[in-house]
Amino acid sequence: MQSKSWWIFLNFFVGLFNFAFAGDPFVYYDWTISYITASPLGVKQQVIAINGHFPGPILEATTNWNVVVNVKNDLDEPVLLTWNGIQHRKNSWQDGVLGTNCPIPAGWNWTYEFQVKDQIGSFFYFPSTNFQRAAGGYGGIIINNRDVIPVPFGTPDGDITLAIGDWYAKSHKDLRKDVENGVDLGSPDGILFNGLGPYRYDSTIVSDGITYQVINVEPGKTYRFRVHNVGISTSLNFRIQNHNLLLVETEGSYTVQQNYTNMDIHVGQSFSFLVTMDQTGSNDYYIVATPRFVNSKKASGVAILHYSNSQGPPSGPLPDLPDDSDPSFSMNQARSIRMNVTAGAARPNPQGSFKYGEITVTDVYLLQNRPPELINGKRRTTLNGISFFTPSTPLKLAQQYNILGIYKLDFPNKPMNRPPVVDTSVINGTYKGFIEIILQNNDTTVQSYHLDGYAFFVAGMDYGVWTENSRSVYNKWDGVARSTTQVFPGAWTAILVYLDNAGLWNLRAQNLDSWYLGQEVYLSVVNPEVSEKTELPLPENAIYCGVLSSLQKDQAQRVRFSGAPPVSMLITTVFIAFIVAFVGPLMS
Repeated sequence: MQSKSWWIFLNFFVGLFNFAFAGDPFVYYDWTISYITASPLGVKQQVIAINGHFPGPILEATTNWNVVVNVKNDLDEPVLLTWNGIQHRKNSWQDGVLGTNCPIPAGWNWTYEFQVKDQIGSFFYFPSTNFQRAAGGYGGIIINNRDVIPVPFGTPDGDITLAIGDWYAKSHKDLRKDVENGVDLGSPDGILFNGLGPYRYDSTIVSDGITYQVINVEPGKTYRFRVHNVGISTSLNFRIQNHNLLLVETEGSYTVQQNYTNMDIHVGQSFSFLVTMDQTGSNDYYIVATPRFVNSKKASGVAILHYSNSQGPPSGPLPDLPDDSDPSFSMNQARSIRMNVTAGAARPNPQGSFKYGEITVTDVYLLQNRPPELINGKRRTTLNGISFFTPSTPLKLAQQYNILGIYKLDFPNKPMNRPPVVDTSVINGTYKGFIEIILQNNDTTVQSYHLDGYAFFVAGMDYGVWTENSRSVYNKWDGVARSTTQVFPGAWTAILVYLDNAGLWNLRAQNLDSWYLGQEVYLSVVNPEVSEKTELPLPENAIYCGVLSSLQKDQAQRVRFSGAPPVSMLITTVFIAFIVAFVGPLMS
């Protein structure tokens, strides 16, 4: 008990001094990435865990807080973590993708340090290299509002994170070999809820002995469900038996509050729903995630919603799935998601105060994908006929050291009438320009696209080929701002982005097979007036690789935190030393 009292006392004063002396608070995490053995579908396999947990811990902070995550890599191959939807204002050095960071070698550690500047909402992190997301390594991110900013709904009685996603029995190493050799991923072997397999709702489909997720709730109370599609290739329809889903937020934007009986959540997307426990609770209820737009006979992902007064297991069939033969349903549902323009979010001003429909577009890029094709004898995917080649030297490091020949600022703004090529071609963005990007999906499957460093406005989507006349159907007032959008097969989606965040940013397919085979591009946004006010300098703990490998220090010589430690940290350290030296012995 004396030891416990000591740590309570110590943590109290650490928190007090951080509060008293810091401009914005710091939150610290210490993570080890390693393999563990798990049986999500009833058969033992190797998965990627963080601190021994699959999924990993939830990273939680508040608007404008500084986040420090020390990552130790105990895998047998290099790793990077990327923070899906975190904008890293002025700091693409912390983005965690191969275009900006050298990967963390096996046995090494690296410390991410970034500020969640002017953000709120629900996001997730995952490993961005070597097809590792197929083995796990992901977890939720929650960014809470500051107390001075009102939230446009009452405080929920609980907060529940659900990481849903497709899962394969093969290892991530075997899957990436298959993809390289032209073998399609095929239908998933199952759908997981927080790393667990399906409840046995049908004994002919679901094997016995699989551990499943149970969500415990109290009747009459309202809970916030943060649902992330962390899978690698499959759109999922999410629903809760006999309960409405009140959509309130998606990827950092508060939405117009609308009730849905189900929601299509595409790869890489995150949604927040308020769910009220308004049923009798005489029995449990199904929580379901079912593959969409694929011919899959595998089981849906099924978790259990358990009322405290429940008298037994769920009954009846799973709640109905929308008709896959009606392609308009999912698109109309996506179009119905609107931004709540009267609510504040990270700042007190309304979300609609940025009138994106009145801003003059400075650059237009029409990005067209195609199904995988052979380029120089290898299966590749492309945007505008270019399959991105990732050099051994990250583009951001090459930019920092003025190394020529690593990449070219010549990515075409429309599809080129030429054979496809493998190249390291980058979009030359205009700092504080307003760019229109049209994503044209010529593939046969739903593709999701994500842009690091920004939230973009989803202005429009429709079937067919985009033309200049397509702008007539754009939503120029309350299109939702988010970081991941779906593009249906044979359709287009248009997004608008204000390029006010200097850095080098990744635009990619979230579908892991498409991304791995080259369907990505980087967007370079440079302020011609060099200033640390718009872009932070190279961190002191940077890892060097490629042509800059000679600059790398030994692991023992590297500093743990990037940049100079904040004054608050120094004061806190001195104070802790005082407590340890003088007060600790008195309390022991």
